[in-house]
Amino acid sequence: MMIIVVLLIIWFLYAEMKMIQFSRMKPTEEADYLILLGAKVNGSKPSLALQYRIDKAAAYLGENKRTIAVCSGGKGDGENISEAAAMKQGLMNLGISESRIIIEDKSRNTEENMKFSSRLLSKDMKKGVVATNDYHLFRSMKLAADNGLTVSGLPAKTPGIILIQAHLRECLSIAKYYIMKAG
Repeated sequence: MMIIVVLLIIWFLYAEMKMIQFSRMKPTEEADYLILLGAKVNGSKPSLALQYRIDKAAAYLGENKRTIAVCSGGKGDGENISEAAAMKQGLMNLGISESRIIIEDKSRNTEENMKFSSRLLSKDMKKGVVATNDYHLFRSMKLAADNGLTVSGLPAKTPGIILIQAHLRECLSIAKYYIMKAG
């Protein structure tokens, strides 16, 4: 039993180390595309976690005028609109032109975000950025690479109220990612 506890502690330390390492990334400048990953929408209003992602993506897009955005996220329980639609509206509210925004509104998880978003990119789009909350970048970038995408990370902060829950859940999601890759 003690060995299992020690292995779990080691796993959580590894996963936390990777989350912290990737949360300090600096995104590539002048990327061809930015994939903005969805999160909870409360009715039609972005959750705080999603708003942080939108704000960070809008700042990047404001500085990198040729980068297009792919808003990626479907409609979940309790959501009146898709996460992609909420992100598009949020970006437009922050001054990003609708002509620079592509919608991917079928995905239900990060793996699907990457798979479906990659299909919307033209072949000449080589350099990308993934925008998500800091704790989520490590696995998101792994999934992007699995789908043939060359991306850097754009970390948005994680709301303090969900910090512990988000990190614990992500540790489990990282474990699931590796188990699925091995199987």
